[in-house]
Amino acid sequence: MGRVGVLGRRRWTVVVAVVMALVAVGPLTLAAPRAGATAPRSVPGVVGVSDNFWLVTPSGGVEPYGVPSYGSPALLNRPIVAAVTDHSLNGYWLVASDGGVFSYGSAHFYGSTGDIALNQPIVGMTQTPDDRGYWLVAADGGVFSFGDAGFYGSTGNIHLNQPIVGMAPGPGGDGYWLVARDGGVFAFGSAGYYGSTGNLVLSQPIVAIAALTSGHGYWMVAADGGVFAFGDARFYGSGAGTSWEPVRKLVPTSNDNGYWIVQQNGTAQAYGGAAGQSLAPQALLFQPVTPGDQAVLFAFLQLGKPYIWGGNGPVGYDCSGLALASWEHGAGIGFARVSDDQYHTAGSQITMNELEAGDLVFWGTNPADWTTVYHTAIYVGGGRIVEATGDVVQLNTLDQWGTGQVMPFARRP
Repeated sequence: MGRVGVLGRRRWTVVVAVVMALVAVGPLTLAAPRAGATAPRSVPGVVGVSDNFWLVTPSGGVEPYGVPSYGSPALLNRPIVAAVTDHSLNGYWLVASDGGVFSYGSAHFYGSTGDIALNQPIVGMTQTPDDRGYWLVAADGGVFSFGDAGFYGSTGNIHLNQPIVGMAPGPGGDGYWLVARDGGVFAFGSAGYYGSTGNLVLSQPIVAIAALTSGHGYWMVAADGGVFAFGDARFYGSGAGTSWEPVRKLVPTSNDNGYWIVQQNGTAQAYGGAAGQSLAPQALLFQPVTPGDQAVLFAFLQLGKPYIWGGNGPVGYDCSGLALASWEHGAGIGFARVSDDQYHTAGSQITMNELEAGDLVFWGTNPADWTTVYHTAIYVGGGRIVEATGDVVQLNTLDQWGTGQVMPFARRP
């Protein structure tokens, strides 16, 4: 059933939030997708791992991966729709759909629209270069400025073909871009217009846009990792046509010679000059899309509950009991109860380089013999797992015990 590990007691804050889309836009450049350039971790197939990030989900919890947790809301009127780190990376803002703003760590509160009747819900946030102000943007392109953030215009009175999904600051913070789901771009203040995908048929909607340091171009990224480059921004590759978890943002390198495409579960693929560099901590939206995502969110809610041999919840779990409960209650899918039977029969067998959120990973004393499997965990992404081990249900790395007894296949229920 479960494995009694040697890990110490850990208490984790349950997650909930959303990632804001960054925005930006020049002449359109398209190219064929290429494979990610980052080196794999020690577990085969787990590539492009972002080692430090906050995973945020709509209910306001914050799950830290290799970074401190500075807090999360105890009570929400509306779901979280954006999570933004400050430039010092020692704090973050969480933003709800009503424009309620929650600030933690070194991030300061400058105001909100929580008491204002909005025509459309808030969908994104971006801060000024000095972190002394921020803008909130609504689905209709209404812009609300706080602190030292100036107001330069909005699309609040314009009929849009598709809703706005995010914004990005212009150079110096004296302007901004708004971007819509279809890649339509609206530039205000010092932010120049360089083009859009508004007239293209996209396979997946645009989710984020990021500007060059100079402000003379930008990239847009779609939910499937497709990348569109405008102005002076160069195309270094994309994930279009892959079966990734939904993409949340594109993060350029400091000198704009490459970028990372970051999925909602913390998996980051590096392109161009980003290969071999460390990605700064990010706040990421984990919004359930697949049954596996739903299973992961249920597993998060069990973090800190006691390890109980044979436990099926809700008080406590063993390893295989947690895996089964997460899929049954989170996604409505059942399978075998015990670890070795799960490895042999649960759903479909997949290779370790196909891992997605919710997939089951296993440990056994003989990788060639399914009857030797003794432990099950739920893959989250970013090289992390939720498992019942030691004293409590906890969040750990997939390679925490090395790779000698990791079974060669995973299962997707």
